[in-house]
Amino acid sequence: MKTMKLPKLKIALLLCAGLCLSASVNAQEKEEKKVEAATTVLSDFSKMKESIPSELLAVTQGIIVVPKLINAGFVIGAKRGKGVAMVKRADGTWSNPVFITITGGSIGFQIGVQAVDLVLVFKHSSSLTDIKKSSFTLGGDLSVAAGPIGRNTTANTDYKLEAEVYSYSRSKGLFAGISLNGASLAIDAQGNTSFYGKAASAHKIFAAPDNSSDLVKELKSTLTGMQAK
Repeated sequence: MKTMKLPKLKIALLLCAGLCLSASVNAQEKEEKKVEAATTVLSDFSKMKESIPSELLAVTQGIIVVPKLINAGFVIGAKRGKGVAMVKRADGTWSNPVFITITGGSIGFQIGVQAVDLVLVFKHSSSLTDIKKSSFTLGGDLSVAAGPIGRNTTANTDYKLEAEVYSYSRSKGLFAGISLNGASLAIDAQGNTSFYGKAASAHKIFAAPDNSSDLVKELKSTLTGMQAK
């Protein structure tokens, strides 16, 4: 009987290891698709006539991209989405992406379900680097306002507003307004672990050397290109 159990135990362990490896690979692929989707959102935004002004992006110190944020409601609304956050380094280059989650609710006359691509532009990188493992609330901890649009809009005249964050949302190829007051932004620790292969704080990811992933390189290149247009 003992000689029969050993092979079965080995088989069970191998199966368990295989399942764990498969789950890990699937989780990593899920995060890779988020990075790819974020790149697509930025690329699509850059092609729109009324896009995010390049001069705003030139002075921006942080950005969050959330592809397909679900905005649903029937009197009481709810929002849910996952995306990536990046900060601008001292040399003007962009950091590696940190995975984040946005959740929130609102009360008012609303009905239906809408998926929007959301881009949040931050005036100061510390707004993102200081959240660490905690979260912050838009409209509470940080003021948020709809960002100006138009390629000829200048930073000197339009970006002296008091808001810390400017929001841009797009639905079905057109800019669409969306209320973000009360929405909470938090670090997606599990997503970061899945993508980078080990647990790391947002602060460490932001400060780390450039990631060698082609997907990350394309994301950074797309964002940098938007500043030059």
